[in-house]
Amino acid sequence: MHRLAHSGGSAALLEWLAARLGGWIAVVDADAGPDARAAAGPELALRGAGELKARGVRSAVLHGEGSAALLFALDGTGGRALACVLDLPHPPGAPALLADAASVLALVLRAEEAERREERAELAESRAREAALHLLMNGRLSTAHQIAEALGPSLPDPLRMYVVECRAGQRGEVARICRELTGGRAWIVRCPVYVRHLIALVPAGLAARSAAHDPLSEALVGAARDLSVGVSGQLLLREAPAAYTQAFHALAVARGRAGRHARFGPGPELELAAHAAGTGWARALLAPLHGYEPRRPQDPGAQELRATAHAWLNFGPHATRLLKIHRNTLATRLRLVESVLAADLARLPGQAELSLALRLTPGGPAAFPGAPAERPADAPGDLEGVLRHPDLSDWARAHLAPLTGPDAPSGARETVRAWLRSDAHLVPTAAALGISVPGARKRLTRIEALLERSLLQSPSARHDLWLAHRAEELAGFGGPAA
Repeated sequence: MHRLAHSGGSAALLEWLAARLGGWIAVVDADAGPDARAAAGPELALRGAGELKARGVRSAVLHGEGSAALLFALDGTGGRALACVLDLPHPPGAPALLADAASVLALVLRAEEAERREERAELAESRAREAALHLLMNGRLSTAHQIAEALGPSLPDPLRMYVVECRAGQRGEVARICRELTGGRAWIVRCPVYVRHLIALVPAGLAARSAAHDPLSEALVGAARDLSVGVSGQLLLREAPAAYTQAFHALAVARGRAGRHARFGPGPELELAAHAAGTGWARALLAPLHGYEPRRPQDPGAQELRATAHAWLNFGPHATRLLKIHRNTLATRLRLVESVLAADLARLPGQAELSLALRLTPGGPAAFPGAPAERPADAPGDLEGVLRHPDLSDWARAHLAPLTGPDAPSGARETVRAWLRSDAHLVPTAAALGISVPGARKRLTRIEALLERSLLQSPSARHDLWLAHRAEELAGFGGPAA
């Protein structure tokens, strides 16, 4: 019985007893509801469990017509019992065998329940960490801090964000290694969107300052096979969305490197370049969304619609995993966002415009209480006005320079233009270039390494590339419009 309990648990032990005694055997619960009791087994066993609890005894035998129920209590309350119904006359050794089995079974059941509680606790912690990450990505720092303090450790500020890609089922081991290497100071969460990704917020003081030598990345890559690591630049906690995007782009570069790790390369950030010219425009553009009041209490409000749009722009249909909603709910919310903002989110230009506006207003409605709906007098009237600003022209020139540099593959600029004109879809891109879909994918993969940005996997740099091409066109130093 001990051997069975260790190898197969309670189910194996009950099966062995039933085969040994030739009768019906199960664990019955006197506290179960009427429906559960009706489906649990013979009435004689259920009635016996009730008698066992009512009389406060540890064992009992009830006789019925041609059969007997032998019961042994499995816990102190008498609610659960090992019950066996045997034809009369039953084997003489049955009571002793069941009494011995009851002591073993009680221990096994407690161990199995403890394991289930531990699994539930781990799932609850994982979901809480996902919630804190979601709050961080939507600028809700105060609530994210509260959740993080309860789970431990504290959220680091400043930080470097690490996105680790590993084999399926390996995230638990990678998380353990990361905790050991950082002395438990890294805040680690399993990515709710990509099942092979692990996200770690590492205090800036623990991360290496040199992109060429990153001990944490090197140790992670050395500890597990088929593992890649992307690392962001050093940023403040309130810049967590930008840190994640940087680490994700670095991961796209790391996959093609021998060392399997990469840090986000130096380059101008769109949010910084557009801050002066675009913040007032972004607030005015999003004012209808930030001021939206749902018709019914159960409908999504302004903050929830904003988070939905932000998640969809970053992850496309995979946003359902992050938001924990059905795809039909996602589609309904996006249609509502389109209606409120009078936007066309089916096309890349509308997506890029909304993406920039959301990034220029971190925190959403709560960050701008009482903000006027009208555009400030000195703010550009539309996206083109923002993109004409000299800071954006300089950013666009630097952002697109690698496409025509000495290391650029032949036709890189034309490939990107065709891809953007096709709303970042591969099939029409391949048709426009006159090549196969795998050929278009290979070209864009090479351009990913050139730009050090992810293009084919979300969060993609497609929005920034469209904005850069449009700014270049408006400045008059680029080629045909993308």
